Amino acid sequence: MSRIKEFNLPDLGEGLTEGEILTWLVKVGDTIELNQPIVEVETAKAAVEIPAKWAGQVQAIFHPEGTTVEVGSPIIAIDTDPGAGPLEAPSTTATPTGDLPTPSAASLAAVEVAPAEGMVEPGLIGGPAPGGRTAVLVGYGPRTTTAKRRPRKALPPTPAPAPAPAPAPARAPALTSAAVDHGVVVGDKPAAIPMIPAPQVHDRRDEVSGGGLVLAKPPVRKLAKDLGVDLRALTGSGPLGSITREDVQQAASGATTAAEPVAVTSVATSAASFGADREQRIPVKGVRKLTAENMSRSAFTAPHVTEFLTVDVTRAMKALDRLRGRREWRDVRVSPLLLVAKAVLLAVQRHPMVNSTWAGDEIVVKEYVNLGIAAATERGLIVPNVKDAGRLSLRELADALNELVQTAKSGRTSPAAMSGGTLTITNVGVFGVDTGTPILPPGESAILAFGAVREMPWVHKGKVKARQVTTLGLSFDHRIIDGELGSKFLRDVGDFLTDPEAALLAWT
Repeated sequence: MSRIKEFNLPDLGEGLTEGEILTWLVKVGDTIELNQPIVEVETAKAAVEIPAKWAGQVQAIFHPEGTTVEVGSPIIAIDTDPGAGPLEAPSTTATPTGDLPTPSAASLAAVEVAPAEGMVEPGLIGGPAPGGRTAVLVGYGPRTTTAKRRPRKALPPTPAPAPAPAPAPARAPALTSAAVDHGVVVGDKPAAIPMIPAPQVHDRRDEVSGGGLVLAKPPVRKLAKDLGVDLRALTGSGPLGSITREDVQQAASGATTAAEPVAVTSVATSAASFGADREQRIPVKGVRKLTAENMSRSAFTAPHVTEFLTVDVTRAMKALDRLRGRREWRDVRVSPLLLVAKAVLLAVQRHPMVNSTWAGDEIVVKEYVNLGIAAATERGLIVPNVKDAGRLSLRELADALNELVQTAKSGRTSPAAMSGGTLTITNVGVFGVDTGTPILPPGESAILAFGAVREMPWVHKGKVKARQVTTLGLSFDHRIIDGELGSKFLRDVGDFLTDPEAALLAWT
């Protein structure tokens, strides 16, 4: 068995299929221990550190930071027995012929692959190969999957005047699928193929006549083909001179208007390029991508109804002040959200159908409450939840909410903490707004928006006085919760916040 083992991106649960490499915690040549964190990966739900599956020495890192990798794809190679001496090159059935030099065994390292992948081309890991060539995958290098990547077809050469053609050089045998799988860049010309070319910092580069290069991603190439734009005639404005969609669209706009009068062409070109240098394009991925998908699915699946209630919470705010003054609560952060959470949990006990899920041919009523708290983070909106919150005391609930918020702000919320929610609170009041019409998290039947607490004129005991007032907004799934049930639930939450001490005495 080979000493070199490839560690694949593990399945992090909840149907996640990919992750983005945020930070490598090790580098090539480092000696690592079993279960030592080696990489931080951002999934669609959270940023998590992944521990090493084996102890040993890092031989190669297949994906640089910022790369999105599919679950199951190799991300790092580890020599599990670095003290056993130099690595030996594996035997191969595809040996280059002609005048191509053959790399020495000392410059190569073996990589263990599954039998289904066949053999591995030499030179994938290790030092420089003979002839001045550099082996791929030294440190960072491209990594693809055999099932999804195939050699690109060559572009037809553009005719150009040239001297009498020289004799065609001897061809090297075709590279195997295993070589393509391990990031070998295949040239597009039917010329002799070097043993292994140096690693490239970009991909999808095609050779054209005259030795020029066209750098463009496959979607851009398809767009250019559809619009009839010759990529070889364009100058790229993207990174490393790559051709972008905007470059193709501008070229297409110019080509379309070429036959029009000069004035029309000028206007069209100006409109196409106006403000292009003042636009920011943000990739939709990770948490933001998952949130968009979930919200779209929920909004067009569950029939939403939203009701509002404005309540006087002056007594609740005074109760919080008294609570903060108690000796056993002096080290606890107490916020109005704590009382809102307690009100929701008590109201669920009176109306358990609110804490349920629509399952097609049945309604699943939960006897536990995993209370979700919507949190805005730098990576987007996440909704971690307090497990079985209904069983917690008020002090335990306060501690759980504080820990949940701090973990979310630090970006360390785990996927498990964001799964299994049954009922959610979104505290939009922290942003200074009165309330909103929140969209249900998928699988839940109700979500409560808690607005800002403001001092407002209010009729109290027959007189207009300045009171602390807030507005609640309850969105619910009308397949499960009708207007009566939703109204009663919202009214009970409001009654608790109006006079929490009296409600506790009456309800418990």
